[in-house]
Amino acid sequence: MSLLVVGSVAFDSVKTPFGEREEILGGSATYFSTAASYFTDVNLVAVVGEDFPEQHINFLKSRGINVEGLERQSGKTFRWKGEYGFQLNEANTLETHLNVFETFRPTIPQSYSDSEVVFLANIDPELQSEVLRQVNSPKIIACDTMNFWISGKRESLLNTLKSVDVLIINDGEARQLAMEANLVKAAGVIRSYGPKHVIVKRGEYGALMFNSKSVFAAPAYPLESVFDPTGAGDSFAGGFLGYLASTRNFTEASMRQAVIFGSVMASFVVEDFSLNRIRALDYEEILNRYREFKRLTHFEDAGDIFNR
Repeated sequence: MSLLVVGSVAFDSVKTPFGEREEILGGSATYFSTAASYFTDVNLVAVVGEDFPEQHINFLKSRGINVEGLERQSGKTFRWKGEYGFQLNEANTLETHLNVFETFRPTIPQSYSDSEVVFLANIDPELQSEVLRQVNSPKIIACDTMNFWISGKRESLLNTLKSVDVLIINDGEARQLAMEANLVKAAGVIRSYGPKHVIVKRGEYGALMFNSKSVFAAPAYPLESVFDPTGAGDSFAGGFLGYLASTRNFTEASMRQAVIFGSVMASFVVEDFSLNRIRALDYEEILNRYREFKRLTHFEDAGDIFNR
């Protein structure tokens, strides 16, 4: 099943307590498509500048990612600079240079228009709606957003959410969007805006998936080494939607499995800077970590202990 992502391709400069890297490959669409490529073919729509090296494009192609929709424009590629303290759940943004991304207007190639799974990464909600007008009846639409759009373009975002099946955001964004401090209540409010499923990313505390029938909680994988959490959320989304696209199954059970595969991909990406850890994963590594997630959350029924 074909999977379309529209988002950013960027250069990141990142400092964490465990190291520092300058001008490394990043961007929401880059992390998403790389993670998803382990499960299915990915159609990428983004924009880069004249300074974007061919070697990065070759890497995307090597992962089976279709780059027909990757525009190259005159000017510089989007750049982001951020710093993390020992509390790795949130970055302190030091610099943002949108460059060619500032005037980006997604154009969906004809060969992408029948994509059955669509992910609208963190871009202007008006552009997200533009993308939806260019695709033909996808089976599932998911999107991400951020506090900037929630506060600055709330009405446009709410309009986009009417067409969305799955919203993937962090806990602070969920509370802000719903104007509700309690996450369970917040998820209910957000579902009233349109999404059937709300997935709340909670960093080192895992993820929660809410729908009309149930709440599903997935833990974060207990890692000994976390170097760089940049791109973890987009890698989660890539694993989640990549798995669903590969199975063509959107049942409750499959959605729960997809949350775990999303968590698996996020757990790999944070083990190194940029995409280094997920550039060439072994499929057995992915399956083994999925099994470890299952063991983490498995327990036996306690029986009727109160009637002894």
